[in-house]
Amino acid sequence: MTEWNPEIMSRQMNKIKHVILTGGVGSRLWPLSRQSRPKQYLNIFSENKSLFELAVERNAAFVDELIVVGNQGNRQLSEASLQKLGITEYIDIVEATPRNTAPAIAFAAFAAQPDDILLVTPADHIIQEGPEYSIAVQKAIALAGEDNIVTFGIQPTRPETGYGYIEYLAENVLSFREKPDTATALEFLKNGNFLWNSGMFCFKAGVFLRELEKHTPQVYTKSLSAFECAGDYKLDTLSSLEIPSISVDYAVMEKSDKIKVVPSSFEWSDMGSFEAVYDYLKEMGHPVDESGNMQIGSGKHVAFVGLQDCILVSTEDAFLVVSKGASQDVKELYQKLEKNNIQLIQ
Repeated sequence: MTEWNPEIMSRQMNKIKHVILTGGVGSRLWPLSRQSRPKQYLNIFSENKSLFELAVERNAAFVDELIVVGNQGNRQLSEASLQKLGITEYIDIVEATPRNTAPAIAFAAFAAQPDDILLVTPADHIIQEGPEYSIAVQKAIALAGEDNIVTFGIQPTRPETGYGYIEYLAENVLSFREKPDTATALEFLKNGNFLWNSGMFCFKAGVFLRELEKHTPQVYTKSLSAFECAGDYKLDTLSSLEIPSISVDYAVMEKSDKIKVVPSSFEWSDMGSFEAVYDYLKEMGHPVDESGNMQIGSGKHVAFVGLQDCILVSTEDAFLVVSKGASQDVKELYQKLEKNNIQLIQ
């Protein structure tokens, strides 16, 4: 088995590094989110900044360096966003083909020193900055410094069926649960010892890689091989296709005995549906009519008659009308368009 050799890395003091994962197309936010501009780059959320830009700014105070892991299709979008923020120094890891989060995080870990602490966040979440977030990050960094693999769990505020859950006791993870049905989500909320799985992590690069090698050795070996073949952090397609596509939850989090959780109460959303976007925009003062209807993307006057809690989304080439309660089903529409009308998702 190929061994990861930290001696080939440059000698430097160990640092805290923000790893921002920029993959994903945000299919549940079609027609706003497209392959050419996924949801993390849309400037509709706060102060004319994208979710990607907000994530970079939010975590800058906690870290020494930035590692961006994305694909060739969104590389220019990331670069333009970072230039807008005045950031020119960062590691840019460009995946040739999506292989899910476990390989993506492995690439970032290979690019770091073994004792560097990696704060791993998606690029498409909205988080309320403030003391609660700062405390959670500082706790996670401290636990990671003790060789734990840390996940952030969010205190649930409703029986959400669109998120995975973490069963916990203090800082210990008892189990990970898949997205539940409504009855199960209500039971989780009633029990009081379940958290939303945020998809945010913190750990030493070397600790993560050892656990990845231990629990999913093929992912480790193939990811390392692809990384070693990369020039200037740009991976090639042939070696990348040999990497099993697997999430970090399945590859490491659900198997390792080093997992800790930081129960967190900061406001958080993965912006994974128009219901989440609706709630956020409403809180920000976006107009909603007396029946709870909202229109997004058009300056034209829109009237809703006989409808309640619906969202009209307008773009140059498409309209979407969806009830808040059915917003998760937009992904199925996106999948149909992939087969029958692909130009509408590009």
